[in-house]
Amino acid sequence: MSLDGLLLLDKPAGPTSFEVVRRVRRAVKVKKAGHLGTLDPFATGLLPLALGAATRLAPFLEDLDKTYLAEVELGRETDTQDLTGRVVAEHPVAVSEAEIRTQAARFVGEIEQVPPLYSALRHQGRRLYELARRGIAVEVRPRKVTIHRLEIREICLPRVVLEVTCSKGTYMRTLAHDLGRALGTGGVLAALRRLAVGPFRVEEALPLAEVTHHPELARERLIPLADCLPFLPALQVDPGHAQRLAQGQAVSHPPPQGTVPGRVRVLADGRLLAVAEWRRDPRGLLLAPVRVFRPPL
Repeated sequence: MSLDGLLLLDKPAGPTSFEVVRRVRRAVKVKKAGHLGTLDPFATGLLPLALGAATRLAPFLEDLDKTYLAEVELGRETDTQDLTGRVVAEHPVAVSEAEIRTQAARFVGEIEQVPPLYSALRHQGRRLYELARRGIAVEVRPRKVTIHRLEIREICLPRVVLEVTCSKGTYMRTLAHDLGRALGTGGVLAALRRLAVGPFRVEEALPLAEVTHHPELARERLIPLADCLPFLPALQVDPGHAQRLAQGQAVSHPPPQGTVPGRVRVLADGRLLAVAEWRRDPRGLLLAPVRVFRPPL
């Protein structure tokens, strides 16, 4: 029996996200697997893994917001913007709690970040971290990201603990760096734990060691395809509509009363048949498949 679904992993510090995927794939003997959002080696916390057919759900999951617990150390700057890097500047930490709270609040909303040079982004086909390790300086353009929520959990100088909910593509290392710059003290990311990815929380996750030593737990805790997109309304269809949708055809099917037409997960026999959306057509409002996952029984 194939494993198709999401497995929520609690990543330990040390391995890369790719290494976590490799270990799980070997332990549970699944051919296809991938993670949804890289965590740096020193970071811990929620790393959702898509197994089997769930890898085809990635386009619908990759834009989910993420929540982190981030520990910032003021007073120094490094070339990697975290404690693993080379110290490039040190400053006295002479700031008040009020100043920290005022400056931190200014990062809430849509902001611009310049991604760190030690990141997996590409420049002319090369990873930025590869260029940085070779001492090749490149200009990295700022990108717009959104900080939905930023709460200060603890201030014990030079450490400040933040809980942050943010959009895809937000770098916590850069947030630590930029907050330090705003305070005039410099700052680096000292520790990072991911608490949530969209509706999925770390409390629901299995430690990596448990999965590698007890692979049967992966099957027990696997989120089935039908439940992998809980933020999309579920729509049950009859066998006739299921047959046509499975063949990639749009069908005349009105949205449920009181709902706004948008994307839905189409279920047949309780299993995920397709992700579909309503599209306007000269014939009226049609339900068109975006991605089909299985033929009807």
